[in-house]
Amino acid sequence: MVARLPEAAAGYVGELLAQHPVELRVVPRRATKLGDHRPPTPAVPWHRITVNEDLNRYAFLVTLLHELAHLTTHVEHRGRRRLRPHGREWQMQFARIIEPVVTARLVPGDLITALRTAVARPRAATCSDRRLLLALSSYDPIDPGLTRVEHLEPGDLFQLETGRRFIRGARLRSRYRCIEATTGVEYRVHGLARVTLVASD
Repeated sequence: MVARLPEAAAGYVGELLAQHPVELRVVPRRATKLGDHRPPTPAVPWHRITVNEDLNRYAFLVTLLHELAHLTTHVEHRGRRRLRPHGREWQMQFARIIEPVVTARLVPGDLITALRTAVARPRAATCSDRRLLLALSSYDPIDPGLTRVEHLEPGDLFQLETGRRFIRGARLRSRYRCIEATTGVEYRVHGLARVTLVASD
């Protein structure tokens, strides 16, 4: 796990993980989320966090800290009903956990700026914060054959790395309404997702 984190931040993350009984697993890429947190149950009496394996080390770090904020929110507000998943309580925990990363400059300067904005106005998910997502994705390996969904034209056919093909539709805030070419089923695809444009016949 340490190899997946920025070297400067590994010690801090280790300290956070040691504070609670938690199982951390790195899992195959999921198109709908970067990570998740599951609280203890009678059958599994410890916290469980998963993070996608395809994330660069900075995206892995921020996603893991995001999920740790869910963990600490659950611990501090255990038993409360109607606690919003990304409500004020989670926002306060996220800001508290991110702050040492910013003040100790455990990540590059461009990410410090993006994280300061994220702490001031936390979003429900890393992929909902355009500035942060762009900053994190700048550390991804560059593939000249890929383009972002937001750069396509309506009606363009594109392919995900899984091989599934979609037709780009209208913009819906940060995502686009897209129709899967083979099934006709509608999906929402993030505008910053990198895809392959498929030439029309």
